[in-house]
Amino acid sequence: MDNATCSCRNPHCVFYGQVAPKGQLKFRGWHREAARFQCQACGQLVAARAGTAYGGIRTDLGTYLRGATALAEGLSIRATGRLLDVDKDTVNHWLPVLGQHCQGVMNYFFRNLHLAECQLDELWTFIHKKEDHLTPLEKLQAVYGDAWVWIAFSPVCKLVPAWVVGKRTLRYARRLVFRLKSATDGSIPFFTSDELPHYADALLDVYGVWVQPPRNGTRGRFPNPRRTPPPNLCYAVVVKERENGRVVQVTTRLVYGTAEQVDAALQASPVSTTITTYGVERNNLTVRQHSRRLGRKVNAFSKIPDYLEHQLTLAFAYYHLVIPHRGLRQRLPHALPTKGRRGSRKKWKSVTPAMAAGLTDHVWTMDELLSFRVPPKHLW
Repeated sequence: MDNATCSCRNPHCVFYGQVAPKGQLKFRGWHREAARFQCQACGQLVAARAGTAYGGIRTDLGTYLRGATALAEGLSIRATGRLLDVDKDTVNHWLPVLGQHCQGVMNYFFRNLHLAECQLDELWTFIHKKEDHLTPLEKLQAVYGDAWVWIAFSPVCKLVPAWVVGKRTLRYARRLVFRLKSATDGSIPFFTSDELPHYADALLDVYGVWVQPPRNGTRGRFPNPRRTPPPNLCYAVVVKERENGRVVQVTTRLVYGTAEQVDAALQASPVSTTITTYGVERNNLTVRQHSRRLGRKVNAFSKIPDYLEHQLTLAFAYYHLVIPHRGLRQRLPHALPTKGRRGSRKKWKSVTPAMAAGLTDHVWTMDELLSFRVPPKHLW
């Protein structure tokens, strides 16, 4: 853990969030096997683990690090506890800490992204029990039952800039598009999705502009203002026709924009040659592999919605920053020797989605992810 990134945690201090050499911290001994510092301006004590995923953890840090890696790889809570010889309740306590920390890391990095194209899709799962087994009161609460993981995916850099867990309704589709817009630099990417109608309505609600329709004739009130798609909004859907559960025909349909805009977007794309959702559908498999809670016909499904979100946040942070993506690797100009003369020569450079998007410059370790301190928002 890098103690050089420690800063005063007092929001009222003039050195709040300032690291060395601007920060005025002085070493003040040890606390629970971790260094402790004191701010020379306000006297606030700062633990070296504060602001990281290690804060408040009393388990051995090596065990905790292996447990976080196992959870990010898709292992269940009970299996992680058996593997590390710790109680399942201890592992259950780790997951919210990891999820909240990784959410802060993602919020810090996913800002002002420039996305040329974006594919939208959703994954099915359930919480506590399936929809058919809910009581009338549980259906009215709309907490348990079927749940959908809404995902926005960039096929160029394999990035997932936004995701939402909720029901398959317009409300959550709108929330997904709003989060996507808040993570971008204001540009509108070329959108593709399946034929779910909620995406078209959500895109119009978030990106649409208000227009005052003209009045018919010279008398009477003007029509109410309405939203219309902006000229640079281009959105197409993939329509799949099925018979007996198998896809027999695939067609496309343009919803917003013009055919010329679609052709220009496809010609400029380094990965797409036609209107498709192949990227986000392949990414759905990766998400299920890194989240046991999304596995089919298993007893590791989520019982509480918050824990599903925490596990997904941990898995997405691990996917973006720690795991190199094979589809993004770069060929080295010269092969590098490995393991002396007998080892095969290294021909490829490992690249993560965060590296491909220009957010980081190297493959992170799990310890780097857990020990990264997110600066206060006023320093972003």
